[in-house]
Amino acid sequence: MKRYIYPQNLKATANIWLWSLKDFAILAITLLLSLIILAKLRFALPAALTLTYGFLSIRYDDVTVLDFIKNAVKYFITSQQYFEWR
Repeated sequence: MKRYIYPQNLKATANIWLWSLKDFAILAITLLLSLIILAKLRFALPAALTLTYGFLSIRYDDVTVLDFIKNAVKYFITSQQYFEWR
């Protein structure tokens, strides 16, 4: 078996800066389209949605900001906490 110097012996996901490769491609395409819409129609909603998606898809140690928000909502709001006092 060959050993590679690449992280986790070629089993790590491809990342570009703070995003996964798929998220980066989606961001690049939607940013281009939203900038064209902003320039032609003066409509800023697609650009705002693209920037929001870019923030929510920031990945750090295989966890995105959206995953963190989902887990926080599940822990603090939707799931019941069980405490046992002795």
